[in-house]
Amino acid sequence: MLFKTKAALLYEPYNIYLVERELECGDDEVIVKNHLIGICGSDKTFYRGQLPPKTSEFRQEPKLPFYLGHESGGTVVEVGSKVRDYKTGDKVIAFGWNNNLAEYFKAKDWELQPVPEGMDMDLASLGEAIGCAMYSGMNSGVQLGDTVVVMGGGFAGQIIAQCARQKGAAQVIVVDVLEGKLNLAKKLGADITINAANEDPVGIVKYLTKGVGADVVVEAAGSEQSINQCTEMIKHNGKFVWYSWITTPVTLNISRWHDDGLEFINTCLVHHTYRERYVWTPNVLRPVVQGLIDVRSLITNEFKLDQIKEAFELVDKNDAAIKVVLRP
Repeated sequence: MLFKTKAALLYEPYNIYLVERELECGDDEVIVKNHLIGICGSDKTFYRGQLPPKTSEFRQEPKLPFYLGHESGGTVVEVGSKVRDYKTGDKVIAFGWNNNLAEYFKAKDWELQPVPEGMDMDLASLGEAIGCAMYSGMNSGVQLGDTVVVMGGGFAGQIIAQCARQKGAAQVIVVDVLEGKLNLAKKLGADITINAANEDPVGIVKYLTKGVGADVVVEAAGSEQSINQCTEMIKHNGKFVWYSWITTPVTLNISRWHDDGLEFINTCLVHHTYRERYVWTPNVLRPVVQGLIDVRSLITNEFKLDQIKEAFELVDKNDAAIKVVLRP
């Protein structure tokens, strides 16, 4: 059976529109009708024309024109003859670059994840983004009594900061350059917020810790300056948690990494094997289902899929938008 779908095509930088595609289900494939679609920070990077080299993450060459999108979830409408893990009617989360900015998308069964029981489909459709941030927060090494700094108050940073609070951090500090994101971080439980646009985050963290530095620093801002500020504010033998995806070369103060024996923790769930992801995802989404982490407050803007141009213009021009979603 052929499924006709409207799907996003990034033709060139800043030029995205919907095209008609026909999807046919292969023997080892699944076709999903989308419930909700999220725009990822990496989608914004692609939209601006900053495409990284090809890695195992991509099933299509990262070059323009590019069939964009990977954050979504929905209902299985057809399965191939060789698929055993899913059936028509199942609710699933996407974990693959499958042109998910569309009404329907096609994926291999290993690129999907079952929706946990009791999880609302609006949140489940953002399960990849939520799961990645939750995995980072839960595996950051935060211990009871720690001082934790989260650099970046975007979607992931806000979730990670909440995780740090739930894990028993004595002091959660969120750093960003936008007051709106900092105010939201305060509302969601951060003890201290720092506006790096007009304050020195390194100096403030050193002052708050009596010169010792933070126990754990999470880099979720994605810039050379942020990485180096993290390097300076972390304590001797502290934990440096990697989250951001940075696609351009940067200059780093690696000397301190060595001399102070910093511990580096790479927490990018989606870049682990699909087998690891299949085991971890239900566990990291459980606190969301239980209501321990507030994700709804992070959904700041909603559009119809037909408004995809307006949605990406907003994402590009308004850094205060945290999670922008589209409904088919």
